[in-house]
Amino acid sequence: MPNWGQVLSEIRSEDATLRNNSISPVDVVRRRYLKQLHDLTGRNVIAYYSGWLSNPTAFGIDVNDEDKAAFMMAIHGLDKAKGLDLILHTPGGGIAAAESLVDYLRRVFGGNIRAVVPHLAMSAGTMIACACKSILMGKQSNLGPIDPQLGGLPAAAVKKEIERALDEVRQDPHRMQFWQYVLSKYQPTFVSQCEQAVDLAAKFVKRRLLDNMLLGVENADMKADSIVQGLSDVDINKSHARHIHIDDCEALGLKIERLEDNQPLQEAVLTVHHCYMHSLSVTSAAKIVENHDGAAFIKAPA
Repeated sequence: MPNWGQVLSEIRSEDATLRNNSISPVDVVRRRYLKQLHDLTGRNVIAYYSGWLSNPTAFGIDVNDEDKAAFMMAIHGLDKAKGLDLILHTPGGGIAAAESLVDYLRRVFGGNIRAVVPHLAMSAGTMIACACKSILMGKQSNLGPIDPQLGGLPAAAVKKEIERALDEVRQDPHRMQFWQYVLSKYQPTFVSQCEQAVDLAAKFVKRRLLDNMLLGVENADMKADSIVQGLSDVDINKSHARHIHIDDCEALGLKIERLEDNQPLQEAVLTVHHCYMHSLSVTSAAKIVENHDGAAFIKAPA
């Protein structure tokens, strides 16, 4: 399978061939290798790619409710009995949108969904991956913390700051003046929203771990709690942007399949990834959702 540079050369070759045609060479090459991945695995393949790395200010790069319409289009006509390999490349987005999308995919494919992470599936993307039966990752792949962000602030950190303030004031009432100043930036309703967001994220991920990836696993409830804790604790992760590597994902208890254990599959997945990165760079698209038959939703840059 071709690497990043060879994919680019193939796109340029197609460009010369299709110069007087309305078909885009990046589409031709991308769909060729997406179909080859499907032929290799015998499973349905849907790629979910955000353009946030090449076009970070574009509208619609996040996980949002528009995605469900894109998936409805991509799923139409597929043989549901073949399961789904869901290729994820996203910075994350709305918890409610991710929860609803997972519910839809599970209703269509049951638990027979495997997440494929060639590079990055962060935040809500990690939540979606945790809802699958397993996660296919390579040495270069990363998941991210699942602590919710509200108004650009980490909800779990806000919650911890409130708890710290209460604890310090109980021990030393003179600290009240300091904490009044610090906490004045938070509206009471915002604090409640943070608490609810943290609770929603944790319950969503735990529930989906228990009914798929950890289904039938001994001590599943305890293992699910440990995974959720490891993915959401701001004291452990320090930053919402932290990249959690494959060894750490395995240590948390996630069911990880290593790309390097299957060389043909690794080459097929990484070539598809190179194709999408070229496509997003060339088109500046905010998002591409596409199945192995070439049915695609491509959100143009705003």
